[in-house]
Amino acid sequence: MALDLATIGWTTSPYKLAYDWRTLATYALGVGAKRDELPFLYEGTEGGMKILPTFGVVPAHGPVVEVLAKTGGNMAMIVHGAQTVRSHGGIPDRGTLETVGVLKSIYDMKKFAQVIIETRSSFEGQLVYETTWSIIFRGEGGFGGERPPSDDSPSAPKDRPADWAFEDRTSPEQALLYRISGDQNPLHADPVFAERVGFAQGPILHGLCTFGYLARAVVKHACAGEPTRLKTLSAQFRKPVWPGDTFQIEGFGLGDGRVALTTRVKERDEAVLGSAHAVISQ
Repeated sequence: MALDLATIGWTTSPYKLAYDWRTLATYALGVGAKRDELPFLYEGTEGGMKILPTFGVVPAHGPVVEVLAKTGGNMAMIVHGAQTVRSHGGIPDRGTLETVGVLKSIYDMKKFAQVIIETRSSFEGQLVYETTWSIIFRGEGGFGGERPPSDDSPSAPKDRPADWAFEDRTSPEQALLYRISGDQNPLHADPVFAERVGFAQGPILHGLCTFGYLARAVVKHACAGEPTRLKTLSAQFRKPVWPGDTFQIEGFGLGDGRVALTTRVKERDEAVLGSAHAVISQ
């Protein structure tokens, strides 16, 4: 089914997400948080729980799914192309977030179509998260539409070693755990469905789970463990990741709080993220 270009600019009604420590801990566990990251997992932390800024994707799930359905495309043929999260300050460890989504663009990539969705989440009227989602509809391209703009993301330097490195293995159950936070696409749970849509090896890990592992690495090594310093995180999803894979993440400081990032899967020595970068407050 062809995408409906007339839906560009369409905006959802506000979605409300009431959350508490359980919501936050479930998300942190879903992106691999360990016992030595207890402030992200335990509600008894002095001063309240710490919250990864990539939690901002969680209240956006509802609006994003509604926007995708509005396009008229085949939801069984979508994959995540890229993600950006911008954080405008911390949130308390309980409360209600209100989120609105808008369909910004639909681009023609010949074989594929790229849908760009933006969301804005507020806490008690104050903007706390902005997200940008690039969603790829396989088989929906070739409609003569506008091509996506060129990518101007910073690249990791090739003439010097990384400033820091982070390695962490996902569990075989990682996608089943991450999906509890809101992304229930059967591609990440159902082997029969995964094979039917082209992944014979089985359900793949959510791109946003990989994105959360990236955030943990940046917070630990570039933010001295303080998540509110991570203001922007962005990455493209280049290759599939399977539960049980091991991430090798490296960071390269570029000055002015900018960090270029690389992410590989150790078992295949394969880059799985591209154009990844972060902005850190000083």
